[in-house]
Amino acid sequence: MDTADLINTLDREGRLLADAAGAAGTGAPVPTCPDWRVRDLLRHTGTVHRWAAAYLTEGHTSFRPSGAEPDLDGEELLGWFRQGHRALVDALTGAPKDLECWQFMPAPSPLAFWARRQAHETAVHRADAESAGGGAFTVAEPEFAVDGIDELLLAFHGREKSRVRTAAPRTLRVRTTDTDAVWTVHLSDGVPRTVRDNDGPADCELSGSAYELYLTLWNRLPLDSVALAGDASLAALWREKSAVTWA
Repeated sequence: MDTADLINTLDREGRLLADAAGAAGTGAPVPTCPDWRVRDLLRHTGTVHRWAAAYLTEGHTSFRPSGAEPDLDGEELLGWFRQGHRALVDALTGAPKDLECWQFMPAPSPLAFWARRQAHETAVHRADAESAGGGAFTVAEPEFAVDGIDELLLAFHGREKSRVRTAAPRTLRVRTTDTDAVWTVHLSDGVPRTVRDNDGPADCELSGSAYELYLTLWNRLPLDSVALAGDASLAALWREKSAVTWA
């Protein structure tokens, strides 16, 4: 996806998140993040939005810690979230294409990185907010979901931080049923190596629509939301070890 499309998606996803959070109420539990209430979700995501926007507007070229989460609740917290989301969208929209600032994963440019990362950060947490209301998830476009799976498998789990490791070499396949996208994740005791293709036999395959796989791989849907073939223990390993940090 190009950067402009990702910024538009971030805009949409943040507004959906705020609407879902307001409908559920800030005290509602978040089933997809069992330790959180909606207020925790808003405080976290709003803090991340401000942290990301600072790189864009202030041009920091090295890591800067985020600020403290606010002690806000209710309508005041929702207003604070909406304000920070709007500021992030505006910062991305107004940033020069040759912007130089810190990023924590490979991308064509810092602007492309932050647009992509914050679009998916917000989309996943929008699903969290919708889970708090007990309704169905708003389905994202397949192209966006495929891009998010790319980011997760090729970027996040291409880092030394990935804990998805196996003592002996194993292979996990991820296949979309509504697009032609397929990934092969080669697991070992080192950093996972993902290829965007059928790359040899697989010990386990997960298949489903791009959005079902997107939410399942981010542990927002249960494994039985997609089809599983082969060794289920490999899918369970993903479930246990694949959580990522946002920096």
